[in-house]
Amino acid sequence: MTRPLTHQQQAVYNFIREKIVARGYGPTVREIGEHMNIKSPNGVMCHLRALERKGMLTRTANKSRAIELTEPISGLMGGSLPIGGRVVGGLCMPQSDMPLPLELGSLVAAERYLLVVGDDSFLSAQIRAGDYLLIQKQPTAVPGQLAVIRVGEDEMRLRVWTPPVGGDSSSVVPTSVPPEQVIGVVVSVVRLYSGWSAK
Repeated sequence: MTRPLTHQQQAVYNFIREKIVARGYGPTVREIGEHMNIKSPNGVMCHLRALERKGMLTRTANKSRAIELTEPISGLMGGSLPIGGRVVGGLCMPQSDMPLPLELGSLVAAERYLLVVGDDSFLSAQIRAGDYLLIQKQPTAVPGQLAVIRVGEDEMRLRVWTPPVGGDSSSVVPTSVPPEQVIGVVVSVVRLYSGWSAK
């Protein structure tokens, strides 16, 4: 039987869970130390090792964001959608599948997933770092719609969709510009406010 958590271990666990819920990934050792007022990184590591021994979390060596909970947060709080990656400067980067622990009701659907916004590149569209973009998988977009677009073989970008200029295919001159394909469109923005609590 797993031993119960000490008061400090529970506080560290709650902080890790809160950060994963709020932004999609766990805190650094430094962030945990600052929050818990622990001066030594080794003091934080002692708590993390204890939580790992008790089966509450896992850590991956040589990764800056290596802390993951063993119990899905969605199981603690209700429905979920997969997080398909992060978007920074318009570039979509894959991320390990992790559910967003919110009851999203009618927003949840089989062909939908979330992207975590990593910076303020889309402030003009009222999208901020820390927001979640709800993506509907589909092969078409309306001109002017914010869409996930595959550029070339393996690059994915988030940008306003502008369809390629049409015309007589016989007059098209071959170019080195990679082909573009709509993968999905943004149908909603989910924002978690700092006062919200996972408890």
